[in-house]
Amino acid sequence: MKLVRNLKLALGGIAVAGLAACGGGGGGGGGGAETGRLNLAVTDAPACGYDAVNVTIEKVRVHQSSSASDTEGGWSEIVLSPALRIDLLSLQNGALAELGEVTLPTGSYNQMRLVLADNKGASPLANSVVLTSDKSVIALTTPSGQQSGVKAKQFNIDIAANQLAKFVIDFDACKSIVATGSGKYNLKPQLSVIPRYVSGVAGSVDLALANGFTSVSLQQGGVVVKATTPASTGKFLLQPVAPGSYTLVMTAPGRSTSVVTNVVVATELVTTINGSTTAFNPAASASATVTGTAPADTLVRVLQPLTPALTGGTPTTVEIAGRFVDGITGSYSYPLVVNAPLVAPYVALPGALVFTSDTAAAGKYTLRASLNGVDKTMVLGTLASGATITTNFTFP
Repeated sequence: MKLVRNLKLALGGIAVAGLAACGGGGGGGGGGAETGRLNLAVTDAPACGYDAVNVTIEKVRVHQSSSASDTEGGWSEIVLSPALRIDLLSLQNGALAELGEVTLPTGSYNQMRLVLADNKGASPLANSVVLTSDKSVIALTTPSGQQSGVKAKQFNIDIAANQLAKFVIDFDACKSIVATGSGKYNLKPQLSVIPRYVSGVAGSVDLALANGFTSVSLQQGGVVVKATTPASTGKFLLQPVAPGSYTLVMTAPGRSTSVVTNVVVATELVTTINGSTTAFNPAASASATVTGTAPADTLVRVLQPLTPALTGGTPTTVEIAGRFVDGITGSYSYPLVVNAPLVAPYVALPGALVFTSDTAAAGKYTLRASLNGVDKTMVLGTLASGATITTNFTFP
């Protein structure tokens, strides 16, 4: 069951029939206490190497205490009946799946858990991946999600009296799936919760790049804030995004990376960065391979520093790729382009983006491995076409 919302519906705030007002559980706001309402939807960033990533959500639980156990009182719930099965990869380009609403006592809420259904006896599988390589359907192991619920790493929202608070759960499928090396796949959800902003960024890539492997992201400080895969039309929409200034990064296999700096996102507006006549279509580039090992549960990200002279004098680093290592072997591998990234300062339409080759950054990357709050960084030598560089990480 795929429930998606386009930009028109997001602007209108229309609820999915049958899912609104599914509140339950403790803390429902009785006894005359002041209450507000919480509305939740879910969206996704691109996945890597999968045709589909299916999860089945049974309920969403929230609590005012960040340390409350799943058995303590005080939880409030959005219960989905029947449970909602979503292909996360359908939630691209501003599409949302509605989860519903719940009435809550006013105050600050600091913990959210997403409870997923069990695969046992489910047909089709409640939680699964479809591999791009051979189209096989493989169960996702989600022990924490089936028991106490998947906990969002950062969750802090305020419920005001007689107000509707609308938020979106951003479920990063690419960084949430861990291959075990034995034909099994584990789900280690990476969740963030953000207000349901209308603001965002829209644009186009050449139709040759509308192939499911191209990624467009908005970043701040080398951290991906929002990412998507362009639609088959070549158009992309990065939404919801908080108002502010961002770096837009487009990556595609065998193509030079395109970067637009200082992209302005204004309140209640969608910034159009280019049109179909000026769609991103960077030149082809040779590639090299970066590979290695790290302990299980390590997230390995590939970063590329840009020349400050091309980024307005501000040191800027962008993320090119990132995911968890293999859950059993600890291995990782990334193909990376060796040609210079193309950098342009943002200009509002009808102005045109003017790209410059950042030759000083060609083939230069940094690896950052993160495990249990500890980061380790390795600056790589300049990559040459066809080369393979191996970097192993050990912790602590």
